[in-house]
Amino acid sequence: MSGPFKRRPSLKTLPAVGPIRRTSIRRQSSVGLPGKVPSATTAQEVPWDVLDRCLLPVVFCHGAAFTLSTVLNALQVSQVTTFTLFTFFTIVVLGLVFFYHNLKITAAGKAVLVTGCDSRVASALVRYLDEQGFTVYAGFQQADDNPLAEELRELCSARLHILQLDVTNETQILASSLSIVESLPDGASGLWAVVHAASWVALGEIEWIPPQVIKKATEINFLGPTRVTQIMLPLVRRARGRIIYLTSGLSRIASPVRGIHCGLLAAIESQAECLRRELRSRAVNVVIVAPGEITSGNTWISDEIIIGQAKDMWRQMCQEQRLEYGEKYFETAVRSLEKYSKIPEADLAPVLRALNDAVTRTFPLTKYTPVSRKEKIKSFIAEHLPRAIYDIFYA
Repeated sequence: MSGPFKRRPSLKTLPAVGPIRRTSIRRQSSVGLPGKVPSATTAQEVPWDVLDRCLLPVVFCHGAAFTLSTVLNALQVSQVTTFTLFTFFTIVVLGLVFFYHNLKITAAGKAVLVTGCDSRVASALVRYLDEQGFTVYAGFQQADDNPLAEELRELCSARLHILQLDVTNETQILASSLSIVESLPDGASGLWAVVHAASWVALGEIEWIPPQVIKKATEINFLGPTRVTQIMLPLVRRARGRIIYLTSGLSRIASPVRGIHCGLLAAIESQAECLRRELRSRAVNVVIVAPGEITSGNTWISDEIIIGQAKDMWRQMCQEQRLEYGEKYFETAVRSLEKYSKIPEADLAPVLRALNDAVTRTFPLTKYTPVSRKEKIKSFIAEHLPRAIYDIFYA
């Protein structure tokens, strides 16, 4: 993720917060964040993932109720109706599901590594986990003379460890693993969680993007997290912890001008699915958190990023490409992304809540999708209906 860090109040009461506003990051009361939740934010609060977890048990309840009712009526043991049994089974099963869903681990003595803490989302997560009692290792691409790292040191407890961790640098990854081993909290056998939040966005149509930009995006978004996982996995396996990937709904939705980014997100999600199956017998969870592009859009994109990459692309395009596309088409395509930098400052609460659940739930979901209702419908059409139907609505 990209974008400047804004000063924030305390995040201790995260589940009740509204939009994160431009206020001071200096230590304040942890009662909560100011402001009401607007209607747009309310749409992002729909617990889609909890509904997904409940769907299959409800279907089984209906099948069990129909079967039992038919058997009892055939044997003339009882004349109970299918609806009555279904209602009873549903109440009991959903109660068990919600009890199972809401179980949490204790934070004391558990360590969490968060990469990409130069971003707003990762930095806010570090603060929130620290306030809950976790030992947090915050990895920065540039930790020295970083105002954000200094402010986190000031705000957080002594359990916070700032690491110089560029996920594309093998030496820094190995050095970070050694530093973590030497400073694990008492009684900890390893890392409880690794949160992959480092990201970098390559903008532009695929033909326009220079090879070095594609290489950088691939190293940060795919190769880097893969290598970090390989090196940190022994520590996670000892603690029977979890690997958490912060991706995006764009991994399932075709989005022109962000084709490279969409492809890399899809690749890391596919890798996470395979890793989950490989580590199932080792009691290690692999979790994907995929927020929508509107939910966290302006946390990774800004006018400076758009303009800077556009100038580099136009300068490196050959004359034939410039004549083929034309300056007007090029500018229109690039400016189509401005809506994500012009929207009001994104409410990070849904994304942070999903990340926090992925870290703290005893039985986390395999995937969290803190998205708006509009994004959920778009994603459902893209994944489950014929492509022609998706193109009718969104082409």
